[in-house]
Amino acid sequence: METVHLGIVMNGVTGRMGTNQHLVRSICAIRAQGGVPLGDGRVVVPDPVLVGRNAARLEALAKANGDLRWTTDLDAALADRSNQVYFDSASTGLRAALTRKAIDAGKHVYVEKPVATTLVDALDLYRRAERAGVKHGVVQDKLWLPGLQKLKLLIDSGFFGRILSVRGEFGYWVFEGDWQAAQRPSWNYRKQDDGGIIVDML
Repeated sequence: METVHLGIVMNGVTGRMGTNQHLVRSICAIRAQGGVPLGDGRVVVPDPVLVGRNAARLEALAKANGDLRWTTDLDAALADRSNQVYFDSASTGLRAALTRKAIDAGKHVYVEKPVATTLVDALDLYRRAERAGVKHGVVQDKLWLPGLQKLKLLIDSGFFGRILSVRGEFGYWVFEGDWQAAQRPSWNYRKQDDGGIIVDML
């Protein structure tokens, strides 16, 4: 049985979601179970390199998860031919430019949502990836939830008739800080930092 090590540049994983959802519960969990078996008998084991701006946080995170590779030099990580995939969970405002850089380096890309803050940038990334012939995807966990899929089926079947308005309620409250102190101060809830609940969640 041949083991294939897949180099993955993981940018922005020192944040809450990047650390917990993507690194620990996904990549590290796959590594702990021995990799992903393929139909031809090979096993793919992710080999992440953690990338970010804060060397101390990267080093601590890398050490806590099995002495993983880490660097503050994204360009060097992208230039390394052993790294074939680029994953981005850095702040939304930086995502389009960083993902373009990865595509230009010939890396397959998988990014957190939203892909970009504008439709123009999102379409540009899609077209660049297609031209470059790299695989590309986006974390889109909300769209494929069973309840939302069922709702789409009902809408498409005409079950509700003509829909005049829609009210959506998310699973937790986000206080924005105008009349009550913000309890989610992360950048992705601050519009001035290319966040906000609409762009981040919808």
